Amino acid sequence: MAITPVTGTNSVSDALGAAVDAIAAAGVDTARLDAELLLGAATGWDRAQIAAGPDLRLPVGSSRAFAAMVRRRVRREPVAYILGRKGFRRIELLVDRRVLIPRPETELLVDEALSLSRQAEPEPFNVLDVGTGSGAIALAIADEIPRAHVVAIDTSIDALGVTVTNAERLGLSTRLDVVSRGISSLPPGGPDGEPFDLVLANLPYVRDSEWQGLEPEIREYEPREALVAGPTGFEAIEALLAALRGPVGLPAAIALEVAAGQAERVAELAGATGFTSTEVRRDLAGIERVVVGTRAINESSPV
Repeated sequence: MAITPVTGTNSVSDALGAAVDAIAAAGVDTARLDAELLLGAATGWDRAQIAAGPDLRLPVGSSRAFAAMVRRRVRREPVAYILGRKGFRRIELLVDRRVLIPRPETELLVDEALSLSRQAEPEPFNVLDVGTGSGAIALAIADEIPRAHVVAIDTSIDALGVTVTNAERLGLSTRLDVVSRGISSLPPGGPDGEPFDLVLANLPYVRDSEWQGLEPEIREYEPREALVAGPTGFEAIEALLAALRGPVGLPAAIALEVAAGQAERVAELAGATGFTSTEVRRDLAGIERVVVGTRAINESSPV
């Protein structure tokens, strides 16, 4: 079916109607919301203004910009990449195709950091964010836990460039160390060499066989290496846990985002690594999404 994108100078009502039809015809379930967000970006109006002024006419420049955005959405490019930004908790992040788009369920990792930091008050709170991407988790923690110092690592230089840009833009650069490292070379501790209180990660957990079945927004636009772990989906998580059994040593706690159906196995792996207590947190959809492992600070790492 041919899809005709919105063109020309229109009223808000006409422009939105044509855009919603085009985006919906491309197979998008959130066509109305997406069209309103794109129109807001093109005009500088918020959604309340758009809703209150259906008969307002779009300036020529805004109409063209909106039409271009709609064409990109019809090709199933994610709205966050079209806008170049994505909200995450209290902060807004710049995002592009170098990094994954932060998801609401990933906010659970920040919730765990907040909870664990309260237990450690008033001591400094050192956090390692493995596979930081856009810096969403690390920067949200730096924003919400003033006494935290976060080390954010990634193997992608492109992704780390986005992290640094976001840190500078948010004024959080002094609370964050951005380091090019992978799981095989984890940093030994915080800025003064103290052990990490918390290691957290949203690592790749998609199986190779699942890739082709993902939505076009993911499969055609987001970085595959940040999503696909390997044949089982556990490869990156297993590698991280194995690394923590090495010279770095176990932190007091670990929090790992997992795919649906992976929580039980990851909890077993965390327990075998030396975390003597494990719990699972569910996201708003009821999916077991985060595995938390803790140990008493006087416990030694398994040999």
